[in-house]
Amino acid sequence: MKLKELLTGIENFKMKGDEELEIKSIENNSKKVKPGSLFVAIKGYDFDGHKFIDEAIENGAVALMLDMSADLKSIKLPKDMTVILTDNTRANLAIMACNFYKNPSRHFKLIGVTGTKGKTTTTYMIKSILEKAGYKVGLIGTIANYVGEDIISESNRTTPESLELQELFYKMAVAKVDYVVMEVSSQSLKLHRVDGSNFDMAVFTNFSKDHISLKEHTDMDDYFNSKLKLFQMCPKGFVNGDDFKCERLMHYAKNCDIKTYSVDNGSNLIAKDITITNASVDFKVKLGQKNERMKVNIPGRYSVYNGLAAISVAISLGIDSEKIKEGLLEIVIPGRNELVPNDKELTIMIDYAHTAESLENVLNSVKAYTMGRIICVFGCGGDRDKTKRPEMGEVAGRLADFSIVTTDNPRTEKPEDIIADIEEGISKTKGNYKIVVDRKEAIQTAIDMANKRDIVILAGKGHETYQEINGVKNEFDERKIVKEILKNK
Repeated sequence: MKLKELLTGIENFKMKGDEELEIKSIENNSKKVKPGSLFVAIKGYDFDGHKFIDEAIENGAVALMLDMSADLKSIKLPKDMTVILTDNTRANLAIMACNFYKNPSRHFKLIGVTGTKGKTTTTYMIKSILEKAGYKVGLIGTIANYVGEDIISESNRTTPESLELQELFYKMAVAKVDYVVMEVSSQSLKLHRVDGSNFDMAVFTNFSKDHISLKEHTDMDDYFNSKLKLFQMCPKGFVNGDDFKCERLMHYAKNCDIKTYSVDNGSNLIAKDITITNASVDFKVKLGQKNERMKVNIPGRYSVYNGLAAISVAISLGIDSEKIKEGLLEIVIPGRNELVPNDKELTIMIDYAHTAESLENVLNSVKAYTMGRIICVFGCGGDRDKTKRPEMGEVAGRLADFSIVTTDNPRTEKPEDIIADIEEGISKTKGNYKIVVDRKEAIQTAIDMANKRDIVILAGKGHETYQEINGVKNEFDERKIVKEILKNK
């Protein structure tokens, strides 16, 4: 593609060089640059791409996009090198990625789901309903990226970087999907990963404290305003009417036609007559002139909200109520209230709960139906918001009958330091707890304690099949670990 075509839609840039230049690829990682590449230098939290310009040139870059403030005198540039200077290389990378892959999101309907919790479950619900209605669906999110039932790539983050995202969209367009449903993280909105994408609908599940750190969001306003961007990018939206941020979001997204769903407040779609068991939840909603009973095999009140969000989308697309029922009934989501089958008759649940609020939701949910004790194994991730560590400790100490505090993904931090932060909160409660640093040993300890009446909750890892320690992702699949422990029990 010619450089001038790549630059379509980009404003406020200065260029020295040949706009007719043929660009074979766009890269923001100097190591991936090859002959004919355009290298885009991005200033990140840990790395500054401008420091790797020499390597990009050595690897064959024929053009560079740099920050307007870049000191060109300090860079040894070949005389014939084409250089573009812009005020936001990250945002412009997204626009160029759209151009390079010929704006693939215009070839299907794109549904974005954002919110602190429930994104993954809601996207899977929407996908299931759409497929029951006969559509071909792509899904992009935390667990994996799919076309239909086929995984086309694993996920490294909730929402891919713009280059990867547009390539995924391109593959989905080639596969002729009708819809793509995707999780849209606040970080992806803040860092312009989804800029240029053609969203048709947006869903807002809920809002609570999370992702507040030097590398994520500076404060709650920054966090909310990032999520708000999604609704400023599309014509139609669906919002949790029981969430305290609902009115504010609707106020600032004035050009988006927003409908609400709720349990407690008046909304466009309301769930009533809710029944929650240890294996499912069912509720009534009014579709047209008829009250329909919906069932989801994921227990907990939050499953009602996620179900309402999915139903709201389905209604707007004119999907038959029977197809909606079938889609919700057959939904299975890895790492979300996932029970590990076993012949020991022990109840062992794997859940992704990794914030105080999500852990509280899970513990309160199982507390309503568990006959025996709740034994909770959990930790907190390293290099992330430290304030949630004592909060999670306090929640576990207050609601679990016994907690085993252990390691999650410590990343570059010492597990013992993270655990000490958690202990500040749990020690303030009257809850019984034990520290077992090694997570596999912690799981073993929990299983050894449990009887048939108890429930063991392995919180925090969910669908993940690795444990990240010092930059290395080590294999760690809790399903396999549980089965191995039970086999030897």
